[in-house]
Amino acid sequence: MTRLAPSNPIGASIVGGCTLLSAAGLALSGVDQPLAWLAGQLVLAIALLQWFVVLHEAGHRTLFASRTCNVAAGHLAGFFALIPFENWRRVHGLHHLWTGWQDLDPTTAALVPRRLAPAERFVIDWAWRLWLPLFSTLYRLNNYWHLPRIYRFFGAVKARRAMLVNVLLLATAYGALALVLGPAELLRYAGLAIFVSLALQDPLILSQHTHLPQNVSGGREVTPFTPSEQERYTRSLRFPRWVTTCVLFNFDAHELHHSHAHVPGYRLRRLAQPQHNEVHWWTWLRGAKQLPGSVFLFSNRDATGFRW
Repeated sequence: MTRLAPSNPIGASIVGGCTLLSAAGLALSGVDQPLAWLAGQLVLAIALLQWFVVLHEAGHRTLFASRTCNVAAGHLAGFFALIPFENWRRVHGLHHLWTGWQDLDPTTAALVPRRLAPAERFVIDWAWRLWLPLFSTLYRLNNYWHLPRIYRFFGAVKARRAMLVNVLLLATAYGALALVLGPAELLRYAGLAIFVSLALQDPLILSQHTHLPQNVSGGREVTPFTPSEQERYTRSLRFPRWVTTCVLFNFDAHELHHSHAHVPGYRLRRLAQPQHNEVHWWTWLRGAKQLPGSVFLFSNRDATGFRW
């Protein structure tokens, strides 16, 4: 249906808005005045969060109606989101295929319940308590930059070559920036913004599937769940409408997204469909932060009694 189809004008307005917000954040960060710099870093942090959402939409080819525009926007967003777009779209496709099977979904396999070493438990618990973005950092490195691991899921030479080239180009771009600006200046313009953005992404990403009961195949041959069946393994957060619409572009409506991955995020709320695992963002965050990070990540609500 046309009312649910991707739109080139809307896609362009989202990418344009993210670009302007990024430029404003960088401009303020260059002002030699502490409050202006801090404001610039906070603005840039929100922009970087939005670029992650843009990456997600472009990977589904739902940001624009044009395939070429989706690919171009995906690579641009990947630069800001610190994720190679070629790797993202392939790995994220497997996530949608295997949602509900925790050990088969490459983005959740590392969280299959296991006995943690004392040092692991200590680091995870304190990172979660102090809002240190451990998960969103490892999420990127393990799922999208760790080529030997990714290659286990993709045997085709063409796919492996595309992912390698994307990693090399992105790493070269970051290296060139550090060389031209110098590490100190690069940290001044983006260091705090990246940290804050990753810290915000930690609970946002983890809210979508973590601590919900999942299945473990244990090496058995199993069948993927259908999109509608994946809802039970997915959680949505409820933010104020302006946050949902203007900041997250409905990225928080994750149950709807898994049931209708072909629908652009900015059109998801047009679907008259309940989200049974939806919870107010503050209610969920407050409860999740009361759990030790190791328990939250490596257990589920059936074991802990956590309501959401």
